[in-house]
Amino acid sequence: MRDILLKTGRGIISAPPSEDPPPPSSEDADDAALDDPSDPAAAEVEQREAVVGIDQHNARLDRALAAVVPEFSRSYLQQLVAADAVTVNGRTVTKPSTRLRVGDTLVVELRPTQQRLAFLPQPMDLAVVYEDAHLRVIDKPAGLVVHPAPGNWSGTLLNGLLARDTDAAALPRAGIVHRLDKDTSGLMVVARSREAMDALVRMIAAREVSRQYLALAHRAWTGPRIRRVDAAIGRDPRQRLRMAVVDLERHPGKTAMTDFERLGGNDTASLLRCTLHTGRTHQIRVHAAHIGHPLLADALYGGTPQPDGLQRQALHAERLAFAHPVTGEALAFVSPLPHDLTAALASVGLGYNG
Repeated sequence: MRDILLKTGRGIISAPPSEDPPPPSSEDADDAALDDPSDPAAAEVEQREAVVGIDQHNARLDRALAAVVPEFSRSYLQQLVAADAVTVNGRTVTKPSTRLRVGDTLVVELRPTQQRLAFLPQPMDLAVVYEDAHLRVIDKPAGLVVHPAPGNWSGTLLNGLLARDTDAAALPRAGIVHRLDKDTSGLMVVARSREAMDALVRMIAAREVSRQYLALAHRAWTGPRIRRVDAAIGRDPRQRLRMAVVDLERHPGKTAMTDFERLGGNDTASLLRCTLHTGRTHQIRVHAAHIGHPLLADALYGGTPQPDGLQRQALHAERLAFAHPVTGEALAFVSPLPHDLTAALASVGLGYNG
């Protein structure tokens, strides 16, 4: 049944009844985040107008908009609503949950997204520790965002990769196959060919890429020298901006496993080597806090910044090892501890020789 009349430059045409879109995969969710409607640098703004029919009476605004603009994600349409780009009967509406009535007139401005801006080449200095025709290993500094997202549409590692390698534009996410948090330093592998990218994604999923981190945690270490944490991670049900260990029978999440090895410590801090067996968001930080050892300066998970010292989480991707995805050659890389973490170790009376 046709329940919304859509006005375009070609007159009035019918739009099919809206349906809830399928939940996005994690990759789709990343792509949806690039559709940012709040770009003030609007080149052309297309307007679409629709009249609500009987079958859309009492429907949510975002659901109705999905029928008016079926080519965009519902997430993007919700962002348009929040960006004052939608009116109902001439009045701006800012809540996607607003209920509609028969005869309401919707007008939506389809503003240019920042996706085209997010994928522009931007030259930057990158510490490349290995490179061949199929892959590149990079030593990422703390403070560098890996992939564009709201609030960080430019100056990311992806922008730097596009500037460094023109062929990177032909690869999804310029060849990025895994990520580090903005304020985590250390080693990352990036694909340079589609063959290598597909293989690396499979290898990471199969846990065939070894990733070890150094972390400086609060408090004296308790328990055995090597401790495995096998605890699922999902969105913190009490604070949606962070992650937490969750009970999968009660909350959504994914299994996660981290090994912690005490390398040194004293009454106030512990130096840990952390080995990832899965790659969940903030995994080491969440697991360390879960066992009572939040990372130094990791305020999101209970860590305390150092006065006049370390202000980012004390986490460094030190070691990366894997078989070359094309040649099969065994590759292993080590990144020296950055100066800020060396200074943080010294400030708590610890050291590290590698």
